[in-house]
Amino acid sequence: MSRAEHDETHTVPHLLSIPARAQIRRQPVETSRLLLVPIEISDGDELWDAVEGSRWHLERWLPWVPFNGTREASVRYAEACVADWDGGRAVRFAIRDRQSRDLLGVVGLDSCVHLHRSCELGYWLRRDATGKGLMTEAANASVEFAFSRMAMHRIRCAAATDNFPSLRVIQRLGFRFEGIARQAELVQSRWLDHAVFAKLSQDE
Repeated sequence: MSRAEHDETHTVPHLLSIPARAQIRRQPVETSRLLLVPIEISDGDELWDAVEGSRWHLERWLPWVPFNGTREASVRYAEACVADWDGGRAVRFAIRDRQSRDLLGVVGLDSCVHLHRSCELGYWLRRDATGKGLMTEAANASVEFAFSRMAMHRIRCAAATDNFPSLRVIQRLGFRFEGIARQAELVQSRWLDHAVFAKLSQDE
């Protein structure tokens, strides 16, 4: 085998490309009603207010909510988001109202695997922001960001089989059903089965 043939055989596959936080803060991801901006440490107080004001609404489906029991915990989460983005592990956006700039929730591309160009989509909204199509709008923009700006190939998303609002969001995003993960999470002392979906970059 020639050197050229050897090099071609061992070509390193194209890996994920994650834009710098500062770049996206200068030019946030925009939709008709929203701005998606990288979470910063300074967002800790707003994150706390959003979670605390919707705790009963969120804790039914999200196992982390009971552990976010203090304002300091939200600041630590914001710090982790900064570190994860800079480390290439996750890209998490604060969902902000385009007019008021109020923080409405979070949408994240978590568990980024560079070798396989894959990640997991996760999201939540404040209770008073639900029922308006905002989550579909934000999630769709983040999926497009993943495919067009990060060179993502596969995005996985899962929701509890009885979390019908979240399942409707996933359906509207065009994800394809792949199966049921039995008793995937323990939330409020009950085991939740997850419906698992995925979308590939070449899917329509």
